Amino acid sequence: MPSYTAPVKDMQFLLHDVLKISEADIPGYGDLDQGFTAAVLEEAAEVASDILAPLNAVGDREGCVLENGFVRTPTGFKAAFDTMREGGWTALDAAPEYGGQGLPYLMHTAVNETFVSANMAFNMYQGLTHGACSAILVHGTDKQKQTWLPKMVSCEWTGTMNLTEPHCGTDLGIMRTKAEPQADGSYRITGQKIFISAGDHDMAENIVHLVLAKAPGGGEGTKGVSLFIVPKFLVNEDGSLGARNPVSVGKVEEKMGIHGNSTCVMNYDGATGWLLGDLHKGMKAMFTMMNEARLGVGLQGYAVAEAAYQNALAYAKDRLQGRAVTGVENPGGPADPLIVHPDIRRNLMEQKSFVEGARAFTFWGATLIDRHSRMHDEAADGLIGLLTPVLKGFLTDKGFDMSVQAQQVFGGHGYIEEWGMSQFARDARIAMIYEGANGVQALDLVGRKLATDGGKHVMAFFEMVKAEVKAPEGEARMAGFTEPLKAASKQLQQAGMFFMQNGMKNPNAALAGSYDFMHMMGHVCLGLMWTRMARAAYLALDAGAGDRSFYEAKIATGRFYMARQLPACGMHLARIETGADTVMALAAEAF
Repeated sequence: MPSYTAPVKDMQFLLHDVLKISEADIPGYGDLDQGFTAAVLEEAAEVASDILAPLNAVGDREGCVLENGFVRTPTGFKAAFDTMREGGWTALDAAPEYGGQGLPYLMHTAVNETFVSANMAFNMYQGLTHGACSAILVHGTDKQKQTWLPKMVSCEWTGTMNLTEPHCGTDLGIMRTKAEPQADGSYRITGQKIFISAGDHDMAENIVHLVLAKAPGGGEGTKGVSLFIVPKFLVNEDGSLGARNPVSVGKVEEKMGIHGNSTCVMNYDGATGWLLGDLHKGMKAMFTMMNEARLGVGLQGYAVAEAAYQNALAYAKDRLQGRAVTGVENPGGPADPLIVHPDIRRNLMEQKSFVEGARAFTFWGATLIDRHSRMHDEAADGLIGLLTPVLKGFLTDKGFDMSVQAQQVFGGHGYIEEWGMSQFARDARIAMIYEGANGVQALDLVGRKLATDGGKHVMAFFEMVKAEVKAPEGEARMAGFTEPLKAASKQLQQAGMFFMQNGMKNPNAALAGSYDFMHMMGHVCLGLMWTRMARAAYLALDAGAGDRSFYEAKIATGRFYMARQLPACGMHLARIETGADTVMALAAEAF
């Protein structure tokens, strides 16, 4: 069975050496000293390794079962969910007035990583609830907040989001679910939604569905869509649970991975719901939850890769296979461990450099969210809006790749279920699809986000990179980071100019290169993170830091990324500059 140990030391390095959170001007960050964050992360690490990780294979093997209209979760899930609730882990960054602890989103992000790495399918139950809470907090009335948030923050009640229908996924404007207004101000919701993660289960007293539907008078397309709160059980005036709402589970989907999460077909047969946010403005309200979910899915991409990497590394050190080409390194044994071989080292370094860079990227993104939510910083909001499709698309694409590479280290054993590597690959695969498939993320980045507010956010990003590569006097040691980052940033800007020069007269020329651009920008973002991490590691060494080997390994890993991974930007640029001709050359019937 695979094992997992939370990378607390690396997280602490990011929080305090790189991001320097206790010195930041963001309200609440001053309380996040090293002792406090270590205590939180170490306790979360125990929950992850001792409670959640052992249930990962159980959830994969047993899955969720629909019995007499109710979904039964895998053995041990309910007890583990009770432990999470009792420990306050579901309420870490929630508003204190609704029972939360009020910590910054950054701390939620760090803790969430450990839970995802340990058991991605399990963590989705509380993860979706967190997003639903955010939507109600931002768009709900005072009464709605008082009714729903206290129980949802504690996860006594959980939440979902219902968008997709059998005939439409991304194109929500053609949905058929209807909302009929009632005399008491409520609505009757009728329709069917599919792919609803955590749609039903036995771990909470109530499930609060946020459902997109079309109310009269909204017109065609997404402009006619509204968002509704539709609970499994109605709630009485005193807060107690009332009658069962006509909401039912049609089936539990059989999936490639995340078997421990109940992915349901949900039927609404005249169910009572209440408008959340403004009528016919449902997409705005839903995107509060969707954008948070996309960041969470990006985290899933690298968090599963982290768990897979840990197990691949342990196997590479233990498994004896062949001899090192430079001479015997294990004279007492019949062969040397796998890790002596250069191609195994390449494989492991690709995993390590991606995971550590992705963690830094995600933590930095969390600080932007905190800066906006706690300081109303519009520049931070614009920047995280630009980066969201990159975080979701690039980190999940590469996270899946790295999970497969971890599986490869095991050779034939990686293909055998008892070793657990298959589950990491199967679980990671969904992250590239849900919350907006990655092709949609690329289109969003190039088609919308680059031009937002006249392009000022992408220009601010380039200025940030430019400032980073201007190493202070006497920092020649940083050239292995700053020079590759500078070159990659110029290539990214060159790709952007190609879109500007060609996209207006031929939109396909831009959209055909959008996926390459998303990956280019992802590499530049990780290059930026590695440059910051390397600088922080050098400064720690200069200060006589105790664990020199940690900082030296950090610098060596960063050098690998800059030398071996960042040059992919050149390939992506070459593809982009070919335009759309080769992509669109075949008529549809010629395929």
